[in-house]
Amino acid sequence: MARVLFINAGSEGHINPTIGVVQELISRGEEVVYFTIEAFRERIERTGATVRTIDGEKFIKAFISGGRNYLLERINGLLHTADIVIPSVLEQIKGEHFDYIIHDSMFGCGRLLAQILNLPAINSCTSFAQTKASFDNILESQIPTEIVKPIYDEFQSLTVKLKEKYDVEIHSPYEVFCNPAPLTIVYTTREFQPFGEAFDQTYKFVGPSISSRLMEDDFDLAAIKGKSLIYISLGTVFNRAVDFYKLCFQAFGNTNHTVVMSIGKQTPLLDLGEIPQNFIVKKYVPQTEVLKYTKLFITHGGMNSTNEGLFYGVPLIVIPQSADQPIIAGQVENIGAGIKLQMQSLTANQLYEAADQVLNHPSFHKAVANIRESFQKPGGYHQAVDEIFEFKSQVDIKI
Repeated sequence: MARVLFINAGSEGHINPTIGVVQELISRGEEVVYFTIEAFRERIERTGATVRTIDGEKFIKAFISGGRNYLLERINGLLHTADIVIPSVLEQIKGEHFDYIIHDSMFGCGRLLAQILNLPAINSCTSFAQTKASFDNILESQIPTEIVKPIYDEFQSLTVKLKEKYDVEIHSPYEVFCNPAPLTIVYTTREFQPFGEAFDQTYKFVGPSISSRLMEDDFDLAAIKGKSLIYISLGTVFNRAVDFYKLCFQAFGNTNHTVVMSIGKQTPLLDLGEIPQNFIVKKYVPQTEVLKYTKLFITHGGMNSTNEGLFYGVPLIVIPQSADQPIIAGQVENIGAGIKLQMQSLTANQLYEAADQVLNHPSFHKAVANIRESFQKPGGYHQAVDEIFEFKSQVDIKI
């Protein structure tokens, strides 16, 4: 049995794919100590892992302090979080032994902690992977030359301070944002990954990691079985969208479809006004269960939601909100599995017509059937742990 230090951020999209991985590691005899924020304690504890926490509010405050307008500012924000995360983790594991570390790909301190603790490192990548070349191209295209210098000067200053304080090497913004490691687990397929052929064999594309969310809910699945079901969700972050939800009422209210709509915790039900009789509106929906009965998924295009929809063979309408969602939406269109729409100009009629097209055009269903097969083939979290154990054998970690 090896002891595993798992470092992750506080986000559904980064936590959920690791649930099955942690359960599988523990079932194969590993002991897992998992760092996250308090909000995810119960969910992770149900896997059998030991949970320890970082201060989520302090983390977000430090992250935002770097700036929000450009990617390099967000990278500086991640460097600002080091003084929140690193001392907390080191204090809480003082005197303990670990055999290897698994860290999230976009959690800026994962790679730094691997250096400090001198542990073999595995990168858990819940978004599309990035090569250094592709990442540098994105970085350079984002920042006007007249304002890049002060932002980059801050990056250099922060890396020097972290070197002096923790004796860690940071050679590029790529290392901070993408946390490269000797093994990277990517929770999609090489076929769906943009420029998938560009990644070497240290990147293992294991397909979507879909397991029980280990959450309690009161959703009545019997009410949706056998229905012409449309499922609508904007994910767990950018979901306060009353106007959009009302637009969905206009598009699909009193049609022959049954519509399940997840609105998240931030939107009061009262703000929606009268809900059409064919709608089931909930703050939380057991997404992977509902997708088993869904004919069309209208989504923000987060990596988890997209992976889960395609895994269950559901065509998509993608309405990207931020981050990597426009890229994911573009990939969905590229493979013919759905349509991308823009939130800013969207009308009820456009949404209805797009839904009608996706539901009734055979090309979408054919494309989704093909991608579904490729998504289910790699093995998900089972394959992820196979790759982790192979990595252990190569770096001589005890099994």
